[in-house]
Amino acid sequence: MKQIKAFVHRGRVADIVHNLREAGFTRIGLIDVKGLLHALSAREQEYSVELGEQVTSEIQIELFCEDDQVDTAVALVRQHGRTGKRDAGFVYVSSVDAAFPIDSRD
Repeated sequence: MKQIKAFVHRGRVADIVHNLREAGFTRIGLIDVKGLLHALSAREQEYSVELGEQVTSEIQIELFCEDDQVDTAVALVRQHGRTGKRDAGFVYVSSVDAAFPIDSRD
């Protein structure tokens, strides 16, 4: 099993998630994050007192899938995450050693 993390611009997230779900991916999480991607507009940026510089509002997508689905998932994120700018985000793939369901059984 693999974990795919993608850091993308907020405005691209709906297209990415829609296309991932359409392709059958269901284990998807979304997290609001602040990062250092080049902002597409002033609306995406704010000044971080903690860092002492501008940060961009981004979304971190976490997706878990089987090993044979990685290429498809990464391709969908990269295709639908494009913004027309060179620095549109990043995709990372990691191995998952184990996964356990949470259920009501004792």
